[in-house]
Amino acid sequence: VVAFPFEDIYIDRRHILHTLTKREQKIVFYFALLTASLGIGGIRAIVCPLSAYNLEDCGPKELLSFFNWFYWLVNLNSAVVFVSISYIQQSVARNLGFLIPFVSVIMAMITIHMVRGEMIYKPKTDSSLLTTFGVIASALKTCCVRYRYFSGGVTNWLDHAKENYGGQYSETQVESTKLLARLFPLFAFQILYRTCIMQIPSGYYLQTMNSNLHFSGFVLPVAAMNVISIVPLLILVPILECMNSCLFSSKDTGHSPTIYIVVGQLSAALSVMVAGFSEIHRKHFPQVEQMLSEEVLLVSSMPCFHLAPQYILLGVAEALVTPSCSLLSFQLVPERIRGISMHFLTLFNGAGCFMGAFFVQTAHAGTQGNWFPHLLHEGKLERFFFFLASLMMVNTLGFWTIAHRYNNLNQEYTKEFRGSLPEEKLLKHEKAIRHYDSVLESSSILSPMEKT
Repeated sequence: VVAFPFEDIYIDRRHILHTLTKREQKIVFYFALLTASLGIGGIRAIVCPLSAYNLEDCGPKELLSFFNWFYWLVNLNSAVVFVSISYIQQSVARNLGFLIPFVSVIMAMITIHMVRGEMIYKPKTDSSLLTTFGVIASALKTCCVRYRYFSGGVTNWLDHAKENYGGQYSETQVESTKLLARLFPLFAFQILYRTCIMQIPSGYYLQTMNSNLHFSGFVLPVAAMNVISIVPLLILVPILECMNSCLFSSKDTGHSPTIYIVVGQLSAALSVMVAGFSEIHRKHFPQVEQMLSEEVLLVSSMPCFHLAPQYILLGVAEALVTPSCSLLSFQLVPERIRGISMHFLTLFNGAGCFMGAFFVQTAHAGTQGNWFPHLLHEGKLERFFFFLASLMMVNTLGFWTIAHRYNNLNQEYTKEFRGSLPEEKLLKHEKAIRHYDSVLESSSILSPMEKT
């Protein structure tokens, strides 16, 4: 509500509904952005794991199908939002562009309140985010105190947090944390990828805003170009699902998700590189005047649809990378910490957004506005894109070298985890005893001649 642009909220020219100064308006607006970011972060960290908890007994193929369709529905919703609300906000009234989401959120809160009884998931009491951080802190503390014993007696530095090694956590908690720690390289390689995705509302947005938005006498909203990056995902997901259903049996898991991640990251790197060439191409067009939000801007006469390839490539990357990363984060850890694993994935994705902002600020300050200029036709934004594409290529090669760690979705990690727990060993021992007793009972019905 407080994010309303105050300049167009009035009854008429003589009766303004507010008396806030520009500075106060900025304070209120940035406060609204902060609260919106907190809400979005909470939703993204909770909704997807909450939905996937009902599929804990499904295999990798079914889980990948779930995540594919989950993100398909999310992006379908985004496409509707970018087409409708962006047009209303740019061409009708800016305040309505904020009022519609406000009403939608109120309706969603009412709906969730009505069905809250069916949406409660109570995790294991011995598995929480504080427990995970506690295991790491305890292991680091013990390593520092007993540094000379680090190379002997334990195979992993996190083992120092176990009770039998001087720590205060059970073997189950430590082994769960060790499996989660193995996913940290996967999460880290998503930071730069997410930085490339964040070029849509930053670098790509500036390119689109400085291009010709007129199409058959109609001014396209700048945000409507985001739909071009969503369309490949809406098309690819059904195609991938048909391929998995037709080419692979129900017992086959299909291609490894790491292959999709590598191909998707290559597509993201190629997208940023194409954006650099598009920026060079855009400058060759003469400049024209264009009105956006009641402001006249001097922009390139190049049609904005010339930027479509870079949006499409990022859409292909999202269709391949995001569901695969969610599958790995959910499948390669024990049931008790799957929610925590998904939270860490969201956390690292957020770190990618901050990394993108850091790159933009550094490029602007380090080149004195040349790489990320206020006026695009006076700077070299293409150099920023080429630099980011080079980093993304190195990031893709780095992930490719460690991708083999995450190929086995069913056996290596879960067997290693289960085989190391005392209760699992005890269960196997009891099964062996029952099997031995059944053998003795069956041997008692044999005849004396058969016994001899």
